[in-house]
Amino acid sequence: MTVAVDELEHLDDAEVYRQLEAARRAMSADLLADPVTLARGLDRRFRMRPHFAVIGEALAEVGRGEVDRLLVLTPPQVGKSTTVAEWFPFWWLCTFPMDKVAVTSYGDDLALRRGKRIRGYVEEYGDEWDLRMKPGSGAMQDWEVTAGGGVRSVSVGKGLTGFDVNLLIVDDPHKDRADAESEAARNALHDWYSSAALTRLQPDRSAVVAIQTRWHPDDFAGRRLEEEGRIEDGGRWKVVHLPAVADPKFGPDPLGRERGEPLPHPKIPTRDVARLRGWWAQKKATSIVRDWHALYQGDPQPAEGALVSEDLLRLLRDTTTPVEPQKIAVAIDPSGGGRDVAGVIGGFLGDDDRVWITDDVSAPMSSAEWSTAACRLAHRTNASVIYVEWNFGRDMCVLAIQTSWEALQRDGEIPKGTLMPAIAPVRAKQGKLLRAEPIAQQMVQDKVRFRGVFTDMEREWSTWQSTDPDSPGRIDASCILVYGLIPDANQGAIAHSPLPKAPNGGGARAASPYTRRVG
Repeated sequence: MTVAVDELEHLDDAEVYRQLEAARRAMSADLLADPVTLARGLDRRFRMRPHFAVIGEALAEVGRGEVDRLLVLTPPQVGKSTTVAEWFPFWWLCTFPMDKVAVTSYGDDLALRRGKRIRGYVEEYGDEWDLRMKPGSGAMQDWEVTAGGGVRSVSVGKGLTGFDVNLLIVDDPHKDRADAESEAARNALHDWYSSAALTRLQPDRSAVVAIQTRWHPDDFAGRRLEEEGRIEDGGRWKVVHLPAVADPKFGPDPLGRERGEPLPHPKIPTRDVARLRGWWAQKKATSIVRDWHALYQGDPQPAEGALVSEDLLRLLRDTTTPVEPQKIAVAIDPSGGGRDVAGVIGGFLGDDDRVWITDDVSAPMSSAEWSTAACRLAHRTNASVIYVEWNFGRDMCVLAIQTSWEALQRDGEIPKGTLMPAIAPVRAKQGKLLRAEPIAQQMVQDKVRFRGVFTDMEREWSTWQSTDPDSPGRIDASCILVYGLIPDANQGAIAHSPLPKAPNGGGARAASPYTRRVG
């Protein structure tokens, strides 16, 4: 409601006061549209970002009773706890002043900080919505407002006995990786939630909102989704999953981001996309593989039963040992067979009889894109051979490589007259697990090393399970590379296929050393 100054000049004092009060009440009501709108209206330090709007709307759905279980999954330090565990409880009390709110976290200190912040909001802003502290309610851990509602702040695992709960906030229930990976600690958390927390929820109005970064497949979020499921799958939980870098494997992105687009950050302007990309790229580069995918992408994977351990993969990284390449190659596992990620891996056989992996340019690519990426890599590394798995595509895979090489020469990226590497098509004769296990053994025997840190490839090796429905392009391409450079490792896993005759007599060099069947 807007009141013009010139209109007020013709009104008596009582009417002016009435209209101003009506405008104030309307503005106050507007601020309660959702918790983020409230925070923006009251705190000039609150920096609005697109992901806050998504979280705020989801929280408003909880307040309207449309959702009674909400799970918010984001990387660390992007403002989720301030929004969900501080402004949201205050908003809830402004809306439902008779309700009891429980704010829980992995430790009493953190939970208490949340409770103090909510109390500060009540004391500073609460009068506008007739929300006032109850006289004598001095305990920081457990306090009430005059209407009967209040907040209790405790660590998960204790402190809710005898306390009715209308809104339960679970804020980062796991202290760290060690806590999340402890089966005893996880079971204690799950038991507390089931036997203590849920039993305190009230029948008239109740909801559970959990916010966390992911740590383990069976962490708090993982168990809730396993037991009760997502709303879109007929389950109970609404999930707002905001990975650091958008990936279609998680379904439609809540922010409408395309693959690879970065998540906004409270301390980086949203329009500064280059800086955002750099921030998350730095986090990826400085995190171990498991932490990047769990904490930042919200996609934890089991370590048990993996082909290679993360500890071993770290030991394989070697950027200092002098070694002379004897044969340089590029290996391709084209996208196909229900997978859109093409594996393109480069490396060489060293004079130490090890295979050194030097490059991973794998990505979701069409045939024109992966063949061009492989040709660029082969030219840059001076590769003598390109191995390509042709179970899907067969002769078209070879033709794609030949065509891309010729196109790069026409465009001047590759000098005319530069001899094209031999193309060695290979055909997988065994399943992925049987193909990968011998290469994993080569890693154990220190026959394979990495000339750098290859986060995505290492993640596949350290998390892929034989029962997984996805097809690991980077694993497949690195297997093809090692099999090509160390034929004795093959054991019949792949066969080198005859090279199809190039059209018009052009194309690749003869691939005689690599067209024979190996194993």
